[in-house]
Amino acid sequence: MKFGGTSMAGTERIRRVANIVRRQQAAGHEVAVVVSAMAGETDRLVGFCREANALYDPAEYDVVVASGEQVTAGLLALTLQSMGCKARSWLGWQLPVRTVEAHAKARVAGIDAPEMIASLERGEIAVIPGFQGISDDGRLTTLGRGGSDTSAVAVAAAIKADRCDIYTDVDGVYTTDPRIVAKAHKLKAVTYEEMLELASVGAKVLQTRSVGLAMKEGVRIQVLSSFLGDDAIPADELPGTLIVSDEEMDQLVEKGDMERQLVTGIAHDKNEAKVILTRVPDRPGAVANIFEPLAAASINVDMIIQNVGRDKGETDVTFTVPQADLARAQALLEDKRDVIGYNRIITDSKIAKISVVGVGMKSHAGVASTMFRALSDRGINIQAISTSEIKISVMIDEDETELAVRVLHTAYGLDASEEAAE
Repeated sequence: MKFGGTSMAGTERIRRVANIVRRQQAAGHEVAVVVSAMAGETDRLVGFCREANALYDPAEYDVVVASGEQVTAGLLALTLQSMGCKARSWLGWQLPVRTVEAHAKARVAGIDAPEMIASLERGEIAVIPGFQGISDDGRLTTLGRGGSDTSAVAVAAAIKADRCDIYTDVDGVYTTDPRIVAKAHKLKAVTYEEMLELASVGAKVLQTRSVGLAMKEGVRIQVLSSFLGDDAIPADELPGTLIVSDEEMDQLVEKGDMERQLVTGIAHDKNEAKVILTRVPDRPGAVANIFEPLAAASINVDMIIQNVGRDKGETDVTFTVPQADLARAQALLEDKRDVIGYNRIITDSKIAKISVVGVGMKSHAGVASTMFRALSDRGINIQAISTSEIKISVMIDEDETELAVRVLHTAYGLDASEEAAE
């Protein structure tokens, strides 16, 4: 079971979490719990690091920011003990959670869990601070923002858990953002592949890395709300959304538990910015000269369009970068202007990416044309297109985001009926 920052924000909420955990143990389960820091706590700790030393050492930064989860792990263990449960905390270095690569963005290499498994078998509830591990040289490490989801999946894989329940501030994965489309409905199950695509294109339910790890390790995830009352349905009766393999999804469809949809969901992301380089020389190596410096600076490039060449052996290149990286990307490209040989750089941060995701696209034609026609009928202009096997994304004007999401949700028949919505 994993609980996020909003679930752990204060002793009253921690008591509610403890009740949910206690109920699972009472139902006969061996339970391990991964916790995030209290909402806002990590930001506060990062602020202290910056005040102490603007050019902070990442290893010491990890020592400071990992303390947020250590506090909530200890408090949850104490609260469970006050309710008569046997519980103990296991810090990242005590298991240990072994990590590789850089401080502040480490990757889980493996977890040594025999001692914790023995403790679970004795009826103890294990409480593990998310987001932290230990490097080869014995230093504390953190996994980067959103790392607690990854910690939870890694722990579930290490102890071969039947399921990894991720409790969050939403009660499952919806066909789109219910705040935009009132008729959006909760999905009973989605495949790892679909969840990866949805997470990567703006659906904020789960962190992308955690879904990738779950897919690799075959960990079944369930997304649930931690704001359910004390009389809520137990998690085993699956009130949330399951994230499973293609094979399990096929079994759910065969049993009649699920309908196979052509399109699973519509996601939107307003955190992108568009960059246009005009009159780039149309010759081998020109595009590499653009994207190599961006890659070296760890700036993610998403959609890329190279326009048809002009008469003078020139072409325009358009691409998107995260909005937060736009100024850095622009400075890098201006610095490399002589090498790249472009004429002008034009940027626009008032754009949005709208994505249609569904594993059903692999075997059905016409998904793209439905999208383009639906947007065209409402006068929404498409500035760029990118596709994968199970996703089509378009770039549009930011002001038309909500309209586009509603139009596409209806066009693919995802609107819940009145009865289903009730």
